[in-house]
Amino acid sequence: MIGAGTPQDPRRPLHTPADEAQLQQLDRRQAKMLGFSYIVSDDGQYALVEFVASDRSAFAELLADPTIKKFEKGRAKREDIEREFRRYRRQFNLSDFGASVQ
Repeated sequence: MIGAGTPQDPRRPLHTPADEAQLQQLDRRQAKMLGFSYIVSDDGQYALVEFVASDRSAFAELLADPTIKKFEKGRAKREDIEREFRRYRRQFNLSDFGASVQ
């Protein structure tokens, strides 16, 4: 989680925009990011995030970040995702999580 917790810099997951103005400043690659959904870990220090994009290239920065544990839809097993996420959110259930884009 990043941000100071102010209206100008809200607490939010790493790699997400703070507000509409920052969102409009994103470059073309990042604009392929359609949405995200997240829940905060039980201790409030981490975010469990699902990012949705129109093109895999939108994930380049995320995939290159060695500090982030990543799971790719269609490649990762459900049980592996849930096992890892439950280290941070005890009652995590993948069925109750995720972004929807219309």
